[in-house]
Amino acid sequence: MTDKEADKAAPEETLDNAAREAEAPEETRAGFVALIGAPNAGKSTLLNRLVGAKLSIVTHKVQTTRAIMRGVAIHDAAQVVFVDTPGIFAPKRRLDRAMVDTAWSGAEGADIVALLIDARKGIDDEIAPILKRLAELRRPKVLILNKIDVTKRDELLALASRANAEVQFDQTFMISALDGDGADDLMDYFAKTLPKGPWLYPEDQISDLPLRMIAAEITREKLFLRLHQEIPYASTVETTQWKELKDGSARVEQTIYVERDSQKKIVLGKGGATIKAISQAARQDIMAMTERPVHLFLFVKVRENWGNDPERYREMGLEFPR
Repeated sequence: MTDKEADKAAPEETLDNAAREAEAPEETRAGFVALIGAPNAGKSTLLNRLVGAKLSIVTHKVQTTRAIMRGVAIHDAAQVVFVDTPGIFAPKRRLDRAMVDTAWSGAEGADIVALLIDARKGIDDEIAPILKRLAELRRPKVLILNKIDVTKRDELLALASRANAEVQFDQTFMISALDGDGADDLMDYFAKTLPKGPWLYPEDQISDLPLRMIAAEITREKLFLRLHQEIPYASTVETTQWKELKDGSARVEQTIYVERDSQKKIVLGKGGATIKAISQAARQDIMAMTERPVHLFLFVKVRENWGNDPERYREMGLEFPR
């Protein structure tokens, strides 16, 4: 090949190389991000927003998330598996201990640990011990200050400075989980920071939890919202049957367990009005999640001291603390 021929070929080769690079698949990343924090910091709201679907229950009552909820989100070439853990607090009951142990086990097994702090509350008696233990955890860590829409900027900066003085965070983010402000920057960071490797779940899978468990959590949310003053923590919900019907719908049976007969009467309501309202609200969310008609049947049973029953813990995905 003469020099002139080489000169003519060079631009074409350059174009071919550029085309091949453009067609080459972007290197994928995948990993786990544990969301930890005090009760009611906004972890469940953030999880649902980042995943783009309702997975974890959200109420104004503290300690509503009991077991680990995993939500899968795709961002650019990364698959981010969020681990929504129960709120960390000073445990008093056996169930409390199981929830706190579950939260820390989720953090210890993650690629990135994200501490979510309610910016309005700052570093209070609940957050201080979390920061102390987190400082000893050898994992990449990020700080997320939530509820910036209702917090002054100088307070946010002071809070970020104080938290970073106690724990060596790799990054600090300021967001509003409720309206999504700052969520894109958070996802960009996770997508570029997680380990390189193949995706861990199919592209269309948004959680690794069975539908029956998510459905039970939805009903428990409606129960909390309706009866939080009467039976705040003395209840749990289990999906006892999930049957696919020939017409494409599903028959779902769930049992609400309470500790006393007086609580059963409250859940049922006068003439069954309360449980009917809970069922209707839960059915709407379950249908939206499954994208199919659902026939939901709720039953209420008294099981005294269910909080000390190992079987109930297994159903909730918790280890039974001895």
